[in-house]
Amino acid sequence: MTSTQTYTVTGMTCGHCVSSVTEEIQEIDGVEDVQVVLETGAVTVTSAQPLDDDAVRAAVEEAGYAVA
Repeated sequence: MTSTQTYTVTGMTCGHCVSSVTEEIQEIDGVEDVQVVLETGAVTVTSAQPLDDDAVRAAVEEAGYAVA
């Protein structure tokens, strides 16, 4: 069963920010798709199963940003 979760990421200001966040989240096991809306900071993650919020937060922080 596919799971979709949306997070709000703060600190992103450009396309490079978006790709950094996308790349880090895509490294989490089970992630199938990552959609980022730069203007709102919305990050929608589609995965094979529900993700651990801590894993997503760690990936976002690894990219240099924060989950609101």
